[in-house]
Amino acid sequence: MAVQQGQARRGPGRPRQEHVTGAVLDAVVELVAEHGMGALTMDAVAARAGVSKPAVYRRWPTKQDLVIAAAESRIGPLTVPDMGDFRAELRAVLTARMEAYRRPGIDRLLAGVIGASAEEGAVREAFHAYTQRVTSETRHVLERGLARGDVRADADLTAATTLVASSLVFRMVAEQRMPDEALVESVADLIGRAVGA
Repeated sequence: MAVQQGQARRGPGRPRQEHVTGAVLDAVVELVAEHGMGALTMDAVAARAGVSKPAVYRRWPTKQDLVIAAAESRIGPLTVPDMGDFRAELRAVLTARMEAYRRPGIDRLLAGVIGASAEEGAVREAFHAYTQRVTSETRHVLERGLARGDVRADADLTAATTLVASSLVFRMVAEQRMPDEALVESVADLIGRAVGA
C-alpha cells in the first residue's frame, strides 16, 4: 500500500527560493510547538528562519496565510490507491493522518489553526479551502466506494467525511491525547458500519 502525502502546489509566478519557504514553515511549527500561538509573530518567524521579514510577507501576506501554509506543509492532501474496499482505504487515510498528527508540535499547530479561524478578521474561506483540501481524499474514498457498491447509495458522504477528519483532531486537541491505532480501528469500524452497503 502506497499512501502518498502531498504538499500544496506553488501557483504561477516567479520561482521562489524553496529553502526560504521550508525554513519559514519549519520556524512556524517550531515556535508554536515550543511556545504556543502567542509566540507566533512575523518578527519571531523571520528571526527563527534566518530570513528577512519582507521575505516572509512576500510569500504570506498575513499571519493567517502563514499558519495555514505551515499546517498544510505538515498535513496536506494525500492519495490512497484503490484497494477494492472502502474500509481498507479509509483505514489507510486514518493511519496516514494519525502518523502526521503524532509528529512533534502538530497538536499545537492544529489547535492554532482552529483558533485562528475564529479570530476577528479571519478569512473563513481560506480555512474552509484548506479543510476541503485536507479532507478531499476521504471524500474520494467514499465516492469510490459508492461507485463500487460497497458504500450505501443513501449515505451522507459529507457527514462521514467530517466524522473521519474530526475524530483524530478532537482526540488530540480537545482531549489532549495522541490518536493511536485503536482509535483508527474504532473510527474505521464505526464509519464502515454507518455507511457500508
